[in-house]
Amino acid sequence: MPKNRLWHWFLLLTLLIPLAGCGQSKPHGDPIIIYVAAPLSGFQANGGQTVVGGARLAATELNRQHGILGRPVQVVSLDDESDDDTAVAVSKQIAEAVHAGKPVLGVIGHYNSGQTLAAMAIYKDLSIVVMTPTASEKSLTQRGYHNFFRVNANDMVQAKVDAAFLVEKLAAHRVAILHNDTPYGIGLAKEIIQALQQKGVQIALQLQVKEGQAKYAREVAQVKSSRADAIFYAGYEIEAPYLRSALVAAEVKLPFLASDGAFLSATIDNADGTADGIYVSAFAPNPATVATNQWIANYQSLEYRNPDTYSVNGYVALQVLAAAAERAKSIQSTKVIAALHRLKLKTMLGEVAYDANGDLQHPNIYLFQVQGDRFVPVQ
Repeated sequence: MPKNRLWHWFLLLTLLIPLAGCGQSKPHGDPIIIYVAAPLSGFQANGGQTVVGGARLAATELNRQHGILGRPVQVVSLDDESDDDTAVAVSKQIAEAVHAGKPVLGVIGHYNSGQTLAAMAIYKDLSIVVMTPTASEKSLTQRGYHNFFRVNANDMVQAKVDAAFLVEKLAAHRVAILHNDTPYGIGLAKEIIQALQQKGVQIALQLQVKEGQAKYAREVAQVKSSRADAIFYAGYEIEAPYLRSALVAAEVKLPFLASDGAFLSATIDNADGTADGIYVSAFAPNPATVATNQWIANYQSLEYRNPDTYSVNGYVALQVLAAAAERAKSIQSTKVIAALHRLKLKTMLGEVAYDANGDLQHPNIYLFQVQGDRFVPVQ
């Protein structure tokens, strides 16, 4: 080939190489907003902060590439304080942003079922997607909300898995059911009772306690007299450790399984040295078992703490919203919702694919036991 033609080819390649990278250009333009509504202060602050941390990491990773639809992603966290009225105020703040024409893709939230139920009164009429990372009350996906989805299992799934664990692993025949007085605790207690009875298990006792209750003398006496051979607790980390401590102090040494609401370090830290042996079910795996070392290092550099509890759920929730928007080629809610119903996405929580109501087609429940000062996977 003549030298002058070689030179022409060289010039052409130098022009084409920069163009080849245009599809991978950094995001630009007005950011797409994703709100994260969770408790960021108060007794459940740690759990809510883990959700926010996971969402922020997912957004950071997207922004290092092409964002969503070529636009940067902005995570805005809002504190619902684990309070229904505050959750409604948060939802109204988001509604104002939507009505003002801001580019809101959706809300990752809320953390608890009670706050989610309260806020959905506002969200159901907004042109956004609501993606809860952890709210599990069964009726949330049975109320006709067209824009509500979960990345976690619901309480019916949790109840079935926990009932099987109580019977098959802990050899339970008579179970004492205790639960707090929130929609979550009441709903899950109903589901676990039904699941256990279907397995021929007797309900030795059913007791409702107050959210945040710290003294359990009356309840412990009733458990002792019930002749139960195992205990299931449906509630939060602000009750479970104190109940456990009271039981151990009264020398009630029954197998103790707590629900996902107790899957926080406070259950261990506040049990006065009695947490060892507690079983806990959860909607997320231990990050160390599903994440790469690089993912964990990236989380630490962004959040200045280790990933914990529901960091994976926050991360996956934002991943799912982004994937649906990309598939829809739009952030318009009707298009994103349609894309979500067609989605099959591999994530750290397994495959995310939805049924007609917004529940996962393949939900997972994870079981842990407290050993020393940490939750160790047992199933």
